[in-house]
Amino acid sequence: MVEKKRYAKVERTTNETQITVAIDLDGEGQATIQTGVGFMDHMLDLFIKHGLFNGTIQANGDTYIDDHHTTEDLGIVLGQAIREALGDKKGIKRYGTAFVPMDDALAQVVVDCSNRPHLEYRVPPLKEKVGTFDTELVHEFLWKFALEARMNVHVIVPYGNNTHHIIEAIFKALARAIDAAVEIDPRVKGVPSTKGLLT
Repeated sequence: MVEKKRYAKVERTTNETQITVAIDLDGEGQATIQTGVGFMDHMLDLFIKHGLFNGTIQANGDTYIDDHHTTEDLGIVLGQAIREALGDKKGIKRYGTAFVPMDDALAQVVVDCSNRPHLEYRVPPLKEKVGTFDTELVHEFLWKFALEARMNVHVIVPYGNNTHHIIEAIFKALARAIDAAVEIDPRVKGVPSTKGLLT
């Protein structure tokens, strides 16, 4: 029996950005990332590698203004791609959680592939910038990702001093939590919901 490929490619073009995301949920952590936002290149590379996905993410946006539109639209398109790759969600574990330490920081991310989008963001105040990147865009990315992936995403950072470390721990934990949630469990028949659907 040949297993169904859990792969999707999504493109989005607006007057502000042109973004393409291709993702294979059953990969090996192979990443090709070029977004025009250096910090997001780093975070998305971590996301693909720690989730053990295979992914190509390309963006061309109006970064001469700032990184807002590109970062926001990356969250939208990545969320759409993961949702499409999941298909009918039959056989998945549905829930995933991960704790990731990064030197002084600890992040926990818990996800539910519930088709009910929600972001709970419990993160201490961050420095305004990491390099040239506005750190308030982390929330913007995660909210748009949760909305378009149609997931519950809970992000909890109980402590941390270095802003780069905090954000890096969040992205690593998000990847590992999603990897756990989308894992196929042979004991699961159909979708793991008493409602009988997750779409």
